[in-house]
Amino acid sequence: MRIGIFGGSFDPIHRGHIIVAAAAANALGLDRVWFVPARSQPFKGEGHVAAPHHRVEMVRRAIAADPRFLVDDREVGRSGPSYTIDTLQAIRTDRPKDELFLLVGADAARDFPAWRDAKKIARLAHVVVLTRPGVEPLHDHLIERILLVPAVEISASEVRQRVSRNESIRHLVPPAVADYIGQHGLYRRDTEQTD
Repeated sequence: MRIGIFGGSFDPIHRGHIIVAAAAANALGLDRVWFVPARSQPFKGEGHVAAPHHRVEMVRRAIAADPRFLVDDREVGRSGPSYTIDTLQAIRTDRPKDELFLLVGADAARDFPAWRDAKKIARLAHVVVLTRPGVEPLHDHLIERILLVPAVEISASEVRQRVSRNESIRHLVPPAVADYIGQHGLYRRDTEQTD
């Protein structure tokens, strides 16, 4: 089986994530794309806004319509920073015969050579960088392919800002995610985000 590993904060997941994951699945002939929400990312010093269980549930609801997609919550179940090498080694142990493709956004890929055990990551999985508007993709010998995906100018920070200003996000996230954010009061200035 050809499996794409698509990690990130997903704080919250938005339509851009789903569009580029589908484009990558189509272009690379992937059987599955695993969305892997991070507990805490080493290169994101400011941390996450929504608690891990909320981010996992939003991903689960966002991807429910595509049978190729599933959520893998192994990183939120571990304590400490979420290192890609740990995740890939665990997946490789569970799925020794599968071909793994690490899908990395162009912005995150700029730091890839500094990731923990980057060389080993590149041995465990094909490293594929997904293009993003306004971000020059890193060309590095550890990166196997730069994949041109649809230009979707949506960011999680934009979604959070719109929610905090009480503006609609219906065109930015799947309806199930918008409903979940509203039901749990996520990203509002006047609510606690850690419940």
